[in-house]
Amino acid sequence: MPALIFDEFFVKLALETQSHIRQWPISKPRSRNCRINSAVWRTVFDVAAKLEKIKELEAETSRPDFWGFPEIAARTSEELAGLKRIVSDIEDLQVELEMVVEAGTESEIEELRKKIDKKEILVFLSGRYDREGTVLTIHSGAGGMDAQDWGAMLLRMYERYCARMGFKMVVLHESFGDGVTEGRVGYKEVSVYIKGVMAYGYLKKETGVHRLVRLSPFNAKHLRQTSFALVEVFPDFPKSELKDLELRPEDIRIDFYRSSGPGGQYVNKRESAVRITHLATGIFATCQTERIQGQNRDRAMELLKMKLFHLMQEERATELSKIKGERISASWGNQIRSYVLDPYKLVKDNRTGVETSQVDDVLDGDLNEFIEAEIKL
Repeated sequence: MPALIFDEFFVKLALETQSHIRQWPISKPRSRNCRINSAVWRTVFDVAAKLEKIKELEAETSRPDFWGFPEIAARTSEELAGLKRIVSDIEDLQVELEMVVEAGTESEIEELRKKIDKKEILVFLSGRYDREGTVLTIHSGAGGMDAQDWGAMLLRMYERYCARMGFKMVVLHESFGDGVTEGRVGYKEVSVYIKGVMAYGYLKKETGVHRLVRLSPFNAKHLRQTSFALVEVFPDFPKSELKDLELRPEDIRIDFYRSSGPGGQYVNKRESAVRITHLATGIFATCQTERIQGQNRDRAMELLKMKLFHLMQEERATELSKIKGERISASWGNQIRSYVLDPYKLVKDNRTGVETSQVDDVLDGDLNEFIEAEIKL
């Protein structure tokens, strides 16, 4: 199928179906997200490249020793099946396009537009780890108790988003804020594991600083307060890729402490929570969700390996010292998205330009417009 150019495609539809649609907005598309430059469109729907990749994967799956490593083989087979589905769907869209051009109504054109938008998102989610689960961590930044409360608001937002998407979220570690008042629980830091197909693919671009502007509920004068929180997202790397990453006892420090939060048979009575620190880099991982110390230690070790593996991937493009030196701080000037509750209501993404005045909906997990736009970056 030849590469399609989105603007030319809709111009052609408008010209050839003018008997059905008298005033189709050719020069001014319905939304900015409908306009995609031709270079991106060719890359996304480049069927020839996908067919070539299918041939490579089919050759790999035909090797006699292919199933010698079951986990890798399963991932390769899944990637092959996914590419075949994408090619088949694009070919179906091409057939439907030809039918709509010949005799398409306005509703049929709009329906085809939606199908193309949906397929485009799925094609963008074709990274190596996009289909995996993800670990999301929220760090409160500048803003004191307001920032800690903002961390709790972000956690709730992602919880609601995951519920909408059918993802499951499990809290791995939570460090509560100082001076928390009854009914308002703030976080200095909280880490969650999100399980679901494409969880990492959808959430990976949420990494960055999120800024909140509101009238402070913690300020006696009820003054306007700006708060910041840093969100970090990395994939749940397959164990087969982590098996060669060995951590010697002298490379790490293991600390045990009591889990925070309300009681239970073991919580707050035994030092069941575990923090493992990699001494060379200062990177650490914590886990306190399990009641048994040994289970928390195993999970914390797995999380630490994921973080170190993620760092190793970054080192391929940048030296470790530069990565540590350019670490983003949760403060003014580094935000990727702003949430303004006062003096007006607005959520705006600084990277994509997407904005909405429906702040309550966004904080209730309606992030699709923002996430779909950032995926295409």
